[in-house]
Amino acid sequence: MSESKLRDLSVDFSVKVVKLCEKIKGHYSLVNQLERSATSIGANIHEANYAHGKTDFIAKFQIALKECYETEYWLEVFIKSEIIDRESAKELYNQCGTIRRMLIASINTTKDNLNNRE
Repeated sequence: MSESKLRDLSVDFSVKVVKLCEKIKGHYSLVNQLERSATSIGANIHEANYAHGKTDFIAKFQIALKECYETEYWLEVFIKSEIIDRESAKELYNQCGTIRRMLIASINTTKDNLNNRE
């Protein structure tokens, strides 16, 4: 998949998380953590497009990947704390998982291409 598809998915995901967080009353520190990690995914993907070479590109995507894992953690905390129900988080989980898999594939492909040039 193209990086523009990944960028588009990450922006849509960020918007959905922001809209979810707007509906949650209280728990401001937790909401802040979820918003920050979810929106950081797309910000790092976007920033990777202006990387200073392949290694910088990989580094940005790896940061985005770490933010995916963190976002999944916060979604699980929200579910187990009954702040949101599992059904409400299902689409977000699926979308975050799709982004995560795309990041992993892109990182691996870029690393392979970088190693094959050496």
